[in-house]
Amino acid sequence: MKIFSLLFFVFIIFSGCSSTKLSHPNDIQQTQDELSQEDDDLFDEFEDEAEIQKVYDPLITYNRAMTNFNDKMITYVLTPVSKTYAKFVDVEIRKSVSNFFNNIYYLPRVVNNLLQGKFKNSYEETQRFAINTTVGILGFFDPAKNYFHIEAHPEDLGQTLGFYGVGSGPHIVLPLFGPSNLRDITGMYGDSYLSLIDYTDRDAFTITDTWGGYIGVKSYEKVNDFSLNIKSYTKLKEDVIDLYPYLRDIYEQYRDKQIKE
Repeated sequence: MKIFSLLFFVFIIFSGCSSTKLSHPNDIQQTQDELSQEDDDLFDEFEDEAEIQKVYDPLITYNRAMTNFNDKMITYVLTPVSKTYAKFVDVEIRKSVSNFFNNIYYLPRVVNNLLQGKFKNSYEETQRFAINTTVGILGFFDPAKNYFHIEAHPEDLGQTLGFYGVGSGPHIVLPLFGPSNLRDITGMYGDSYLSLIDYTDRDAFTITDTWGGYIGVKSYEKVNDFSLNIKSYTKLKEDVIDLYPYLRDIYEQYRDKQIKE
């Protein structure tokens, strides 16, 4: 039943891929300019490649329609809401909020590093969690990076499956989540069991355990993260003739790159 609940929820809120957090978290302590530069470098890197790997895309008609829907939601809902939020909340506070969310996703990161045999990365993730939860006041600050120079090692189950040779499968654009594929959707579902933000009443401790709490927290996380780099989506679209294949190819190449690292 949980998978049906997950798919239903996808139609309701802004979340994830980062995603991205492009799966479901980024390096939050960077300034807004640095975040923008990272996005530019990422897109330039893939634009410069001479050959684009052919993506398995049997759902292209649906995917195009959903990309258009997501584009309108980002343009007419997420962007103005995030701009209003940014006017009233100082950027340093918004960075701290993102730090907090990044910190509570420790368990999926450390488990997937372990599953891939990246034991040093797992150890450093544990160090980061211990330091940031205590000295960093529940993760609102990142002394692990700023003072101890311990970098984050984000990994998710989609990357773990790819690490062991599981193909991406058909490309699928999720409502409000954006570009994904069958392997990464499966990974999102698996990682949800390790998340402290949930919509079911589990035996383990979670910050939320109801639909209302889950939707509220995840929506707030999305708005807060987007407010730190509002212009990135507009810049991405500036010179794009056909948005859907552009986003699709960037996503698939970026995930392949993450898996190989």
